[in-house]
Amino acid sequence: MKAGALEFLTKPFREQDLLDAIERGLRHDRERREAAAALNDLQGRHACLSEGERDVMNLVVTGLLNKQIAARLGVSEVTVKVRRGALMRKMKADSLAELVKLSERLKEGGRQKNF
Repeated sequence: MKAGALEFLTKPFREQDLLDAIERGLRHDRERREAAAALNDLQGRHACLSEGERDVMNLVVTGLLNKQIAARLGVSEVTVKVRRGALMRKMKADSLAELVKLSERLKEGGRQKNF
């Protein structure tokens, strides 16, 4: 019966129930906006990566070693290390685990039309 509504009040309702429902709605909207802003920022950082850095990122998050990535991309291992360092800085990731989480958020954000 709610059909996407956050709350459904039946008459007669207490004034406090209405105020609580409004508060939940405002909180939900604030959280949705914050999540959308964070995803937008993350997508902006990803857009700043060069094509080579994106290629390296896609392979790094799958667990490949620099040597394996270099072989797949047909570049030197030093090139992979340079691109990896640059993408870590641009994505503001302090660790591989954090980069993997950011990558997952990017994938999830691309699949979601509405936040």
